[in-house]
Amino acid sequence: MRLEPIWRDHAGADRLRARLADTKMGTNRRFELLDGDLMGLPIRSIEEVTPSNGYVYDFSVEGDENFVAGMGGICCHNTDADVDGSHIRTLLLTFFYRQIPLLIERGHIYIAQPPLYKVKRGKAETYVKDENELNALLLSSALDAASLQVSAGAPPLSGSALELLARRYMEVQAIIRRWARRYDERLLDALIYHPEVTLESFDRPGFLSGWCAGLVHSLNATADSERSFRAEVRAASDGHTARIVVHRTQHGSVTDKHLTREFFDSAEYRRIAELGSTLAGFIGEGAVVARGEERVEVGSFKEAMRWLFEQARKGQAIQRYKGLGEMNPEQLWDTTINPETRRLTQVRIDDAVAADEIFTTLMGDQVEPRREFIEKNALSVANLDI
Repeated sequence: MRLEPIWRDHAGADRLRARLADTKMGTNRRFELLDGDLMGLPIRSIEEVTPSNGYVYDFSVEGDENFVAGMGGICCHNTDADVDGSHIRTLLLTFFYRQIPLLIERGHIYIAQPPLYKVKRGKAETYVKDENELNALLLSSALDAASLQVSAGAPPLSGSALELLARRYMEVQAIIRRWARRYDERLLDALIYHPEVTLESFDRPGFLSGWCAGLVHSLNATADSERSFRAEVRAASDGHTARIVVHRTQHGSVTDKHLTREFFDSAEYRRIAELGSTLAGFIGEGAVVARGEERVEVGSFKEAMRWLFEQARKGQAIQRYKGLGEMNPEQLWDTTINPETRRLTQVRIDDAVAADEIFTTLMGDQVEPRREFIEKNALSVANLDI
């Protein structure tokens, strides 16, 4: 009954209310179990029917209702915050764009933004949209009453100065997480503490050879017994541009990571290099990080940030939701349905065009665009659902 505000103005609200109050209500035997693999197929035609009221968008197949959403001129779509939810979102946006574009043009379609995490401290609960927002919340807590003395006798760094540097560090860590599957997380992290490669220095083979030697030394100094690295500079040949090839051997299997001129010219690498330039020689002997009455010696800014986050997590329970079904009715109402507290993203025509393009590429009749898409994006996958 907590959801009654959503349907109480519906023409059949009285019948539904009586139905919910019936303690003898059993299973509706008209529903059948769906088994086997479900397929997402394009809709070829739509038949216009006379609406029963002015509130609900009703998308149905012959004999059964399979999609009803929306009220008061808004069609709101809720799905889990995972790969399946993204798939459903793409299908629905493609449908609306191809068959009922006026709904999008008039701004009547929204996508709900259910939280991915719940952070509980004592009796206080905070719902967090995604990992970036979670890290921002933890960072805010970590920096509360925190200070960093970069060397013995140096004045402590705190307040806005420490916050600015910490946020830059977290932004680079977010880049590393996005690129980790393609380039190896340890390799990317090592780039922070290694000299910057500019476009000018990339064209100097002598510089690159020395740079590779230093990088391999750093990687192998921290590698475990099951993983080792080596690197080489390859000149342009046979249609391939010049590049640095980093060979990673793990469990007897060798994986090559290619660092091209375009890699070093990317905005992401420049952010990594800028942070590295700031942190070079930043932490000296006797460096101490403190939060409140707690304090510990550190050998790097990375150690300081790790310790601050550990302190921030103390006393906090962090729950990750796999899907909306893991929430109880009250949580679902507060986070995803209640008009006063929910988060919605309005769908624009550009969003629908992008959804239509990806749907056509991955589920269309042409094989070549699909193969090219998979080859181009395979190494960038963050969530693979098999």
